[in-house]
Amino acid sequence: MANPAKAKGTAWESAFVAYLREHHNPDARRNVQMGAKDIGDLDGYYLHAVEAKAEKSITLADYIAQANREALHAGQPFGCAVVKRRMKGTADGYVVRDVRTDVRLMNRMRDMEEALKDADFDRWYDIDEEHREAV
Repeated sequence: MANPAKAKGTAWESAFVAYLREHHNPDARRNVQMGAKDIGDLDGYYLHAVEAKAEKSITLADYIAQANREALHAGQPFGCAVVKRRMKGTADGYVVRDVRTDVRLMNRMRDMEEALKDADFDRWYDIDEEHREAV
């Protein structure tokens, strides 16, 4: 690849997809760029359009605006930027979203947990225990 910055970005996208495949969704993949109707850099981060960034100079406002636009194009309810942390591995990167998006996500999680708790308390309890142990 002739452009070193583009190569760095592609490597970060690939590393994040590999991480998602191992820890979240085995079907995660990089997206083909769509131009004006871009749908994010990758598919398979549940409910999210992802803008992956590996840049020396971080501009969060631009990343979030782009991720939110791409979420609309992709038909996903949430957009986020996944930003590479310098000199660190994939798991130490940052997932960033604006407060508005984060509150919508937390409200959805709260409502879904309450629905599951009402419908099948034992299943909710097992899932809750599993995720508390992961911390």
